[in-house]
Amino acid sequence: MRKRFDSRIAVITGGMHGIGKAIAERFTEEGATALVIDRTEGGYYQGDISKKDVLEAFAAKVIGQYGHIDYLINNAPPLMKGIDECSYEEFELALKVGVAAPFYLSKLFAPYFSAGACIVNISSSRDRMSQPQTESYSAAKGGISALTHATASSFSGRVRVNSVSPGWIDTEYRVYSGPDADQHPAGRVGNPDDIAGAVLFLCSDEAGFIDGEDICIDGGMTRQMIYHNDCGWSYDKNKS
Repeated sequence: MRKRFDSRIAVITGGMHGIGKAIAERFTEEGATALVIDRTEGGYYQGDISKKDVLEAFAAKVIGQYGHIDYLINNAPPLMKGIDECSYEEFELALKVGVAAPFYLSKLFAPYFSAGACIVNISSSRDRMSQPQTESYSAAKGGISALTHATASSFSGRVRVNSVSPGWIDTEYRVYSGPDADQHPAGRVGNPDDIAGAVLFLCSDEAGFIDGEDICIDGGMTRQMIYHNDCGWSYDKNKS
């Protein structure tokens, strides 16, 4: 029986662990060839996507072997460090991994996207909300969210470009109870399959009219307003 993504080529950055691994596995299950680039051995290509020459060599190998791609999933996560400890070089590295690499891969593959191709960028709910000492990660995720709608405009009529913004996703598939689960309107913490399903949907024909969009998948946390003494929560600045 024909599968949804038979004979399609899907490129996934950071696809050896966590969300990226789940995405690669789902594409494979549904008939696609999943080409993973990661610093960890075992995927299609081992390399550091913060380096321009690595991106160029990787893209050249993909096109030399397959001649085209159908889906580009920019998933590799940037470094998370805060303003107190993050150096200039570390902040720059986070932006290279989180923004510059997705931009450059989109550019390198631009002539080789097949008809109906899609790019899905993995952003984060941290592109709109933050905890202290997360500047490098939050800035990179804000950047890729903006890159998404800009690239969608540039690729208009050729490649659909969307992003997914995960909230709390436990990459070990642990099940939480009590406050950790209850603080989510959905009643639980997420797992990588929640994100993988959304990514494959965005790449499918069913999502053909979705372009330049960001879908926040966070169990409803960013939509829930909580005030002091609301929902059993109280604020004590001495403990913040």
